[in-house]
Amino acid sequence: MITYKALTIAGSDSGGGAGIQADLKTFQELGAYGMSALTAVTAQNTLGVQDVYPMSVAAVEAQIDSIGVDLGTDALKTGMLFSGEIIEAVANKIKQYKWDKVVVDPVMIAKGGASLLQQQAIQSLKEHLLPLALVVTPNIPEAEVLTDMSITSLDDRMEAAKRLYHMGAKNVVIKGGHGEGENLVDLLYDGEEFLYLTSKRIDTKNTHGTGCTFAATLTAQLAKGSSVRQAVVVAKDFIQAAIADDLKLGNGHGPTNHWAYNRKYKEKG
Repeated sequence: MITYKALTIAGSDSGGGAGIQADLKTFQELGAYGMSALTAVTAQNTLGVQDVYPMSVAAVEAQIDSIGVDLGTDALKTGMLFSGEIIEAVANKIKQYKWDKVVVDPVMIAKGGASLLQQQAIQSLKEHLLPLALVVTPNIPEAEVLTDMSITSLDDRMEAAKRLYHMGAKNVVIKGGHGEGENLVDLLYDGEEFLYLTSKRIDTKNTHGTGCTFAATLTAQLAKGSSVRQAVVVAKDFIQAAIADDLKLGNGHGPTNHWAYNRKYKEKG
């Protein structure tokens, strides 16, 4: 039996809806062995982020080394990296261990509005991490920050995707959740053509952790040998099921349901 391995380098969400908790749940649901390197601990729930406690650069490096020298990984994702120093350290470790299936989720703002990335770190992300990304998965506000442009239309999204590709990312997914209208369009650009994945907007406030979960699904599928296009299709389906069958927890932006995807297909089967 082949064991597929997936690594998340990200922050901890004490509420369990996002961050490494969401990533590890997703890896498990999709049949990948999950590992983690913590970049920060957050005090967080559905109402927002109460505090952030970043790890030292040395602590982040040591965790990644523990994985790199022994277990290795078939694919990895980055999430909340907090600072430019941590971003550069993570990028150097990715290069050191020659990991090439890298999903970069450029986490900047929590659902409640709290900043999860220091302003000066954005340049580090663009310079050091984007060129290592097999896939980068910004939402529309994150894509606006990374490309320094306003995004109000599908044409704008296409232009932003091209800019991110030229920054070094081999594939770009711009998620459509922050767009307007009844239909949401996630956009994949591979440097040559666009793939559009459309879904109906679900009327719910319980969308905490959707970005982490989408990127974690990509990572698990890439670890198992899927192409980027195949992985994006599964990620769209996984997160749509997770939002549609939400858990109705907490008093704010509640978490999505990480076991909804498998339950959906078990019921069909």
